Amino acid sequence: MRERFVGRSGLAVSALGLGTASWGRDVDEHEARDLLTTFLDAGGTLLDTGASYGAGTAESVLGAVLADIPRDDVILVTKAGAPTRTGRPGTSRGALLGTLDASLGRLGVDTVDLWLVQRWDPQVPSEETLAAMEHAVTTGRTRYVGVANHNGWQTAYVHTRQAMRETGAPIVADQVEYSLVNRTAEAEVLPAADALGFGVIAWSALGRGVLTGKYRHGVVPSDSRAASDHLAGFVEPYLQGSAPSVVEGVCRAADGLGLSPAEVALAWIRDRPAVASALVGPRTAAQLKGLLTVEDVVLPDEIVSALDDVSAEAG
Repeated sequence: MRERFVGRSGLAVSALGLGTASWGRDVDEHEARDLLTTFLDAGGTLLDTGASYGAGTAESVLGAVLADIPRDDVILVTKAGAPTRTGRPGTSRGALLGTLDASLGRLGVDTVDLWLVQRWDPQVPSEETLAAMEHAVTTGRTRYVGVANHNGWQTAYVHTRQAMRETGAPIVADQVEYSLVNRTAEAEVLPAADALGFGVIAWSALGRGVLTGKYRHGVVPSDSRAASDHLAGFVEPYLQGSAPSVVEGVCRAADGLGLSPAEVALAWIRDRPAVASALVGPRTAAQLKGLLTVEDVVLPDEIVSALDDVSAEAG
């Protein structure tokens, strides 16, 4: 699998990243091990998790399946910053560093490769959050830092403030939702990435699963996310509005090219400007194998243009 640098940093990651948000709940340890083996065998490196995923369960499962994997074979990304159980801000120095230490323990490692503050919190001075990120780098807890779910001006603000501090912990990435059914990142985040040199990691690159085509014609498969009690609300926004017409456009392109809808959608997002890696979250190794074939897919320019047009309302 091809690798790319995250922005203008020296951090190289695989063009597809393996998301673990459902590990420990929808994906058990046996399935997780199969997913990891399949991903690594295909040359994948980026493994994305977060302290808030299942209240740490995802990190624990990932740590268990990583136990026999050479540390240098993977790029570990985790996140902190969600509100604490007491409702206090999660981006304070104490909350951030405490959460990071707990993540390292669950993952069974001394350091992660990229640590992201996953939300903008106006209750905490940015200087405090940035100082905690710098401390995490200087103490060896993480090699790089970034943010997640920050819009363009928020990312530009923390990136610039960190640069003004002249620290050794620049903001190298913003992880945001980005796909053919959600192109809002193009309004601010991608232009800011181009101007400032940070990279974009796209989560839910398959539009929360709808870009696989599985929900066409209003059909909700019984084993899908949209049919589950805890994820139905997550998928539902993309079963209405302009999303179904985008999905139809992707499926038509896939039929014409002899590809799957998922391959078309992933190839489109993978090759967008500033995108370092696109995250996928399959629940089985068989699903993952069906996505990894995108490595050899290059969309014709006219197809890219058509997809841009049909998905314009998602921007």
